[in-house]
Amino acid sequence: MQVSRRTFIKVSSAGLAASAFGFDVSPALAQTRRLKIERTTETRSICPYCSVSCGVIIHTLGDKSKNVTGSTVVHVEGDPDSPINRGTLCPKGITLKQDIVNDRRLTKVQYRAPGKDAWEEKSWDWAIDRIAQLVKKTRDEKFIEKDAKGRTVNALTAMGVVGGCTDTNENNYLMVKAFRAGLGVIPMEQQARI
Repeated sequence: MQVSRRTFIKVSSAGLAASAFGFDVSPALAQTRRLKIERTTETRSICPYCSVSCGVIIHTLGDKSKNVTGSTVVHVEGDPDSPINRGTLCPKGITLKQDIVNDRRLTKVQYRAPGKDAWEEKSWDWAIDRIAQLVKKTRDEKFIEKDAKGRTVNALTAMGVVGGCTDTNENNYLMVKAFRAGLGVIPMEQQARI
């Protein structure tokens, strides 16, 4: 009779445990080991760290219902179907779960008024309106229509715009059009280099 190494170790460890500790380990050996991602929902996304845009798969427990707060991320891995990284992740990308599941992660708008030392919690609607007001105020006060020699420049250098590395080239193209052509913003950086 051929006995594999795995079978030998299982049988000998079960016999040792039963004889040494006096309990039956057959129920424990009969139970199959389950993977932590067995009942999870896979969501494909893009790593947010750099402009390489590696594909990731985020495994979450919970159903796909809208507005569910009970979903938890249990595992993040590289997407083997991604032509960019083919399932591999760099040391920063592999730690993505720690960014998502982190008790110190801000999930609400925090605002500290000028001259104050305490932060206030604000709504997203308030924050978007505040940003719009400040952009308009800055453009109205600092827009340069003509330079010192009288040439038309239509430039706004008192405000800058930064695009994200996970934005697509199309999003970054539209950002350039909106801020440069629409508002005249000159200081602009995003990783599509348009």
